[in-house]
Amino acid sequence: KLADVVLGYDSPKDYMNDTTYFGALVGRVANRIGGAKYTYEGVTYKLVPNEGKNILHGGPKGFSTVIWEVDQFYPKAPSPYIRFSYFSKDGEEGFPGNLKVKVAYKIVEGNHLSVSMTAKALDKATPVNLAQHTYWNLGGHNSGNILANDVQIFGSQITPVDDELIPTGKFEKVQRTPYDFLKSHAVGSKINELPKGYDINYVLDISKKTGPLNRVAIVKDKKSGRVMELWANKPGVQFYTSNLLKHEKGKGGAVYGPHAALALETQGFPDAVNHPNFPSVMVSPCEHYKHHMLYKFSTTS
Repeated sequence: KLADVVLGYDSPKDYMNDTTYFGALVGRVANRIGGAKYTYEGVTYKLVPNEGKNILHGGPKGFSTVIWEVDQFYPKAPSPYIRFSYFSKDGEEGFPGNLKVKVAYKIVEGNHLSVSMTAKALDKATPVNLAQHTYWNLGGHNSGNILANDVQIFGSQITPVDDELIPTGKFEKVQRTPYDFLKSHAVGSKINELPKGYDINYVLDISKKTGPLNRVAIVKDKKSGRVMELWANKPGVQFYTSNLLKHEKGKGGAVYGPHAALALETQGFPDAVNHPNFPSVMVSPCEHYKHHMLYKFSTTS
């Protein structure tokens, strides 16, 4: 049985007015930067805040709100493919330097989705941390909440946050905490031990044996039998259980509420520009940023 497993809207206009980031590519820097500022090589850059005093997903005019150009489109190819591009100008939302960005979506092997993001800094060093903000519900976008979904996340640590969801700069082990998904179990089994739900960055356990991509997470919907396995080349993944969704009108008249879906946003660590102990997200002039995700879909009896 087939189903639409991604939350979204019916019309482009709804996406233009969206506040949920449904299906969005977010950037120039995904997630949060504390105080909407950072200092690099002695220069402090002030960004445009859009979540209190902080900046979230690139600011009020992040990459999720701009119009992208279609570079290539091969809908009838053996592996259907589309590529978009965007030119982010120096100073956009306070970020320095001109930046060329591309994202390609490709169906491979019939039931796998490849998402490839690249960016090139043209003239100034700039932070770049792009993420794919898809809301997944393997039971179907209108099938209710995802609390019964089994999830496994291959990350033994998290980057804990303060009351404004800004990382403290520390690392904490997930074992014997509600954040422990090292073994697959239901999302809802420990969610009530958290104030609102899951919205945290996991430090992925990187293995050099698996090649350029590492296994990030596995999601199983026991009712439908659908399985999604995520692989990527970034050090972190934000696990989010759509805690803030409330009476959101979506596709086909569906109304999405809290925990109607889950997001697994592979990324550099949040607020990395303000934590020297985090992997750097800075891209120097003429350097290339590359972020590749592979979503493998299957079924189980």
